[in-house]
Amino acid sequence: MTVIKGKDINELLTLPKLKDFVLRLYITGATPKSMRAVENIKRFCETYLRGRYRLDIVDIYQQPWLAEQDQIIAVPTLVKTNPDKLCRLIGDLSDTDKILRVLGVKVDRNGIE
Repeated sequence: MTVIKGKDINELLTLPKLKDFVLRLYITGATPKSMRAVENIKRFCETYLRGRYRLDIVDIYQQPWLAEQDQIIAVPTLVKTNPDKLCRLIGDLSDTDKILRVLGVKVDRNGIE
């Protein structure tokens, strides 16, 4: 049994599993491009990653230290930290095939693998 100090039970229940996708989308306020990126990534996640992802949306105007920590130089930028290696996508996230390829999501004839 693993004990994580400083975490309550609700926080532990929402921790991502090792194979879950952990995504962070950096945006700049409510600009049209940022809002398109938010809509596109939410649609993508619900279509291809349902039940297997955590998505955090970070407005760099409100939390600039997070953008600095992840070395964000353009927005909107999507950062994947789990599973496997770190990767980034820049833009409004409208190219589904590119997102599938970069995130390593496999889709076969019957759906998601």
